[in-house]
Amino acid sequence: MKRIGATYLGNGRCTFSVWAPEKKKMFLQLVAPENRKIAMQPAPEGYFTLTEDNISRRARYFFMPEGEEKYPDPASYFQPEGVHGPSEVVDHSAFPWQDQTWKSPPLKELILYELHVGTFTPEGTFEAIIPRLKELTDTGINALELMPVNQFPGSRNWGYDGVYPYSVHESYGGPEKLKELVNACHAHGIAVFLDVVYNHLGPEGNYFEKFGPYFTDKYTTPWGKAFNFDGEWSDEVREYFINNALYWFETYHLDGLRLDAIHMAFDLGAVHIWEVLSSRVKTLEEKLGRPLHLTAECDFNSPKVIKHPEAGGFGFDAQWLDDFNHALYVMLDEKGRERYYDYGQLEQVAKAYTDGFVHSGEYVKFRKRRHGVSSAGVPGEKFIVFNQNHDQVGNRVKGERLSLLVDFERLKIAAAAILLAPYVPMLFMGEEYAEEAPFFYFVSHSDKKLIEAVRQGRQKEFAAFGFNEGPPDAQAPETFNRCKLNWEKRKTGKHNVMLHWHQHLISLRKTHPVLHNFCKNDVRVNLLGQAGFELHRQAVGGQKHLLCLFNLTEEVISYTFPAWSEKWQKIVDSKEGKWLETKDLVAKLLPDAAKAGTNVQLPLLSVTVYESLESTKGE
Repeated sequence: MKRIGATYLGNGRCTFSVWAPEKKKMFLQLVAPENRKIAMQPAPEGYFTLTEDNISRRARYFFMPEGEEKYPDPASYFQPEGVHGPSEVVDHSAFPWQDQTWKSPPLKELILYELHVGTFTPEGTFEAIIPRLKELTDTGINALELMPVNQFPGSRNWGYDGVYPYSVHESYGGPEKLKELVNACHAHGIAVFLDVVYNHLGPEGNYFEKFGPYFTDKYTTPWGKAFNFDGEWSDEVREYFINNALYWFETYHLDGLRLDAIHMAFDLGAVHIWEVLSSRVKTLEEKLGRPLHLTAECDFNSPKVIKHPEAGGFGFDAQWLDDFNHALYVMLDEKGRERYYDYGQLEQVAKAYTDGFVHSGEYVKFRKRRHGVSSAGVPGEKFIVFNQNHDQVGNRVKGERLSLLVDFERLKIAAAAILLAPYVPMLFMGEEYAEEAPFFYFVSHSDKKLIEAVRQGRQKEFAAFGFNEGPPDAQAPETFNRCKLNWEKRKTGKHNVMLHWHQHLISLRKTHPVLHNFCKNDVRVNLLGQAGFELHRQAVGGQKHLLCLFNLTEEVISYTFPAWSEKWQKIVDSKEGKWLETKDLVAKLLPDAAKAGTNVQLPLLSVTVYESLESTKGE
């Protein structure tokens, strides 16, 4: 890994390195604990370097291109005074790691949990997460996916306006506290993923162009200038971000990265940056002797994302499957069809289970063109599915979670749909107990013109989606504070029921052999009209079967047990009393056991799971 920024060597010795290929001079400006200006030396490939003695472990500094204005280090490890303040030297070797024997479970064994540090607890810090880890593990969560934590303006932000990709935000606790969180997670058996943004930088505090050609005018993104990954001087821009990925794995002991919107990183070179990045991560994986996971958000609907580079792919281990979310959501919330009008057929839900991509070359009205290619046959562990995430919730005017859009029975169906699926499931923080607090988009910029631009931009964005009202003010502290989780709700009433429902399904997923099989050839979906479906899964070798019966309507469905097994035993029933919203509700239950050919009536809005008991027959 190429060392850039400030590398503390010990005993007061530190090497500073910065890339500025078109500059003739570069100076280091120390500002604390002493104030002095030192000339740096030119180095190959457009770098300037300096190794200096008598540097404090927490010395603060700027770089001065051409000896003129001073700016923070583009590869700063810490910005304790914010995006405009000095960078701080960090001694990464000093942390007492205690996770030497830790190795992340395979991706297919993970239950991911997307978490925003600032709103997960009242304190909004890494440290405040640690006391809650046991409750997460008791639920079955074994992987946190932190929304971006790199330095952003102010103290409130989703993280996608970050401007220092190597720096850990000071309001969350900085580098030391992130390491403490990772250490604690590993002690609890929890892997840690980090959401990183390699397609743009936020506008405030973005001084990268003061140093070199990090950006290009050839392409544009919806959020700002595109990075220069294929033009003149692009080698070191690519190296900056590839090294960033390695840095998180090596320095912070992270287990996985989720790359934001990789389709917005443009590279027409012979070898795409994602190919290089994935190859370098695999090399580091061999060096460290532990799994390093790379996952991606991508709008292509193409298996290229998860194919090995030797097969013409980017080499990611898994990608988000938005189609699964959209296809299922509109079947649970009819109002959702107004937003996702290219979905609404139960056949699309079936395709999401058996193939993956729903849009695989069909004409899509939203895009006004054909979109996607088939992912049939791609193993299920290559896809991550969810009912909601920061985008699904935050890009609604009122920031409503699914718990406020559909009733309790439909929430249970949604949970079962992803946890019984042949994919890697992800929950959004609080989803496991039906949290009702909104999750809005929020910022805390200092530039008044930028604040107003954000306000107007959000208004226009929601108007384009057909919303008649605008979102709350993203800059207002109250908008942020309303997003804080109500953690204590998980212990009472319907929230506790939902928590135990998730716990039960996760436990089944982890222990039942059929649910360990991610081969798509062993997944079938039979529609029950347009009312529900039978998800049929089987173990490797076909000696054990599961029937997951979903009724998505408020009418009963006639169902006949198939002959794949002579006898079926019920193992999950969402209508059991312990899973009902209130104790005074009563529901008619399906039989505990049934023979092949038996006809039953599936209760309205229900999920029932049966496993095969006798030797199986051929289809």
